[in-house]
Amino acid sequence: MSDWEIVIGCEVHCQLATQTKIFSSAPTLFGRVANSQVASVDLGLPGVLPVLNEKVIDYAMRTGLALNCRINQYNEFARKNYFYPDLPKGYQISQAELPICEHGHLDINIEERQKRIGITRIHMEEDAGKSQHLSGKPVSLIDLNRAGTPLIEIVSEPDMSSAEEVVAYLKELRSIVIYLGVCDGNMEEGSFRCDANVSVRKKGAQLGTRCELKNINSFKFIKDAIKYEAFRQIELIESGGVVHQETRLYNPDRGITFTMRTKEDAHDYRYFPDPDLPSVIISDAQLEAARTSLPELPAQKRQRYSDSFSLSLYDASILAADLNVASYFEQCVSSFSITPKVTANWIINEVLRETNPSEIADFTISPVRLSGLISLLDEKIINGKIAKVVFEKMLTQSEPAIEIVEAQGLKQVTDTGAIEVVINQLIKDNPEKVLQFLEKPKMLGWFVGQVMKAMKGKANPQIVNDLLIQKLNTDGK
Repeated sequence: MSDWEIVIGCEVHCQLATQTKIFSSAPTLFGRVANSQVASVDLGLPGVLPVLNEKVIDYAMRTGLALNCRINQYNEFARKNYFYPDLPKGYQISQAELPICEHGHLDINIEERQKRIGITRIHMEEDAGKSQHLSGKPVSLIDLNRAGTPLIEIVSEPDMSSAEEVVAYLKELRSIVIYLGVCDGNMEEGSFRCDANVSVRKKGAQLGTRCELKNINSFKFIKDAIKYEAFRQIELIESGGVVHQETRLYNPDRGITFTMRTKEDAHDYRYFPDPDLPSVIISDAQLEAARTSLPELPAQKRQRYSDSFSLSLYDASILAADLNVASYFEQCVSSFSITPKVTANWIINEVLRETNPSEIADFTISPVRLSGLISLLDEKIINGKIAKVVFEKMLTQSEPAIEIVEAQGLKQVTDTGAIEVVINQLIKDNPEKVLQFLEKPKMLGWFVGQVMKAMKGKANPQIVNDLLIQKLNTDGK
């Protein structure tokens, strides 16, 4: 199938982190009792009028600016007409020809190269409710708590050509909206969800018919669904079949996509301007205020970590991907005069093994405590092996690292006289190993291990290495 190309574009819905809904004062709290977070506007009752939540405009502008978009200062809302049981009004308030943001881009890193993904548009809209289908019963229930929740839909160009590129794009986009504070990025709760439009074509041919993969809520499922759907389309075409434009769902248990409904086109929705909502004019002052309020974004933070701390792209990417992890790292390096590279290694390999990025702010080993441990390493008071022992103890003890080291006698032995005594005895007891070393210098590792074992891991490894090389080469000849 090497002569086939996959073409993918994404539509990402971000639930905005406002306290109230886009056109009513009803709260946007998640997980509450069904139909308890609704107002008359959300229910579509006769005679009620929507009132725009101004915070939605601000959040949409900030997102557009972060994604290098042009901000349209004249905006209209439109009615998108379709019937579904969880849509109380029989239409969704959205934007059609005049979205708030257009013509942007997002750069992603994939396989040690950078690729630019075009952003077609970002528009504001309201969410629908949620249907609950009861297993084994011929009824469905409707929960309208989510109806009217403010969303922005971020539509990309069809610039992605693999599932891996899509995941990289979504991870970068999710980091950005979290950094901005406009969305919490919670995929399990549906705050950040993706529809992927997938098509295939022979290399150099025109675009093929696309199928939309709807509402996928994990990076793994997105990756698996796209790979399956591309394979399905290629296999269908090669067997003489035709791909039909449709919306499909993904079944993670079976690892397949399946038809949900025939895909509608824009004319099917009969868009027209919403007569109950006036046009929105964004002033130059509002736009400038949004621009100046932008924080340091993930790409900028990665670059700063690379330039200021000499971190690799891999390390900088892991630390900058999550705002909580980045904050933890920066608190560490500001607490003591410690090596940023060593700090990055400890966070990536040890801290993130014990806690999730979202919970790192409450991790039992605070940035100050971790910095104290790393400073003992930098000052050669303990070695790497002992540091890991101390780290394990810090998980269940509240004392600083230095107090644990002193209380348990874990300080590194740097006394060359004491180390020489152990080395001399080791050489005396193992003359055959000494001869092997002279033939195979890799035997040095065995001697180092024996010395460290005899000194219970407390000896300074560098001193051990230097003394062993000196004495083995001298005494063995």
